[in-house]
Amino acid sequence: MDGDIRAHSMLDFIKSRRSTRRFKEKIVPEEILHQVIEAGRYAPSGGNSQSTHFIVIQKKQVLDKLADLAREEFAKMEIQENTYKSLVNSINASKKGNYVFHYNCPVLIITANKKDYGNNIADCACALENMMLMANALDLGSVWINQLRWLNENPVILNVMKELGLEEDERVYGALALGYPDTQDGLPVRTPLDRTGNIVTYI
Repeated sequence: MDGDIRAHSMLDFIKSRRSTRRFKEKIVPEEILHQVIEAGRYAPSGGNSQSTHFIVIQKKQVLDKLADLAREEFAKMEIQENTYKSLVNSINASKKGNYVFHYNCPVLIITANKKDYGNNIADCACALENMMLMANALDLGSVWINQLRWLNENPVILNVMKELGLEEDERVYGALALGYPDTQDGLPVRTPLDRTGNIVTYI
């Protein structure tokens, strides 16, 4: 019985995780941030490789620099017929000159992994999902950030990432914007969205 209650509560908790794109200028306490990162570190990994590298940025000047450089590099890109929809949005917004890819979050957690490792994106994805769920449990807002992955071979961004600790054999495969939501009650929006896709086939 207790297992059924826990499972039901966990499912409600998962369903209530929503993306936050407006953050307060409020510092996330170290002990709370540590819990989010630990959730990512305890995510599953292929062959228990544990090779995901977490680069945690809290310095505003570094966050501003990354936003400026990403905007400049996206603005140089041209949209093709098969360009991913979200990337199209980043390019168009950057060309207008007002694009901040991380939504001015107080914390950006970048997940990198070995560039020649076949499970690099999947391992980073598992870590990011764990961190998003933990953020929800701690009344923090979060949103998955793909933009640095799209620029992970861009020489300008790559050089900056190496200055921030990225190893030569690593590339960025995702990131998480994290902070306190800029909402009326200061809590994340938690109303579940209906599923319109993700079909299930039982055999």
